[in-house]
Amino acid sequence: MPETSLKRLVVGAVLALSVVSTGCGAIMSYIEGGPLIREPNGPTGKLVINNKSGYTLGAVLLSDCDSSTYGLNRLPARTGIEDGNTYEFTVSPGCWSIAIGSGSAEVRGKLHVAANQSSVYTVN
Repeated sequence: MPETSLKRLVVGAVLALSVVSTGCGAIMSYIEGGPLIREPNGPTGKLVINNKSGYTLGAVLLSDCDSSTYGLNRLPARTGIEDGNTYEFTVSPGCWSIAIGSGSAEVRGKLHVAANQSSVYTVN
């Protein structure tokens, strides 16, 4: 896959965000990839990104598998996942679509997270 695909995906989402009014919550949720926790008092699990790629991962896009977009980067600003490290997200149980980029490579996949469990997605 071309290394610019993830960059285009993120830039496209940001551009789309800039033309959406703040009163359109459903559209914003679509662009962002939806909430990581669907029900505030519902069960949760952990989605763990394990970086074994040899690179620092600078973008992790997550969305429900039923969503038609990966959404925006879920990592905090100026945060990367260095080689050999992990980063964990608390999410609702279910299927999650994942797009991860390092600036020089990208991977995409899906992962099922069970309630009260940790599911690990390893980037090689």
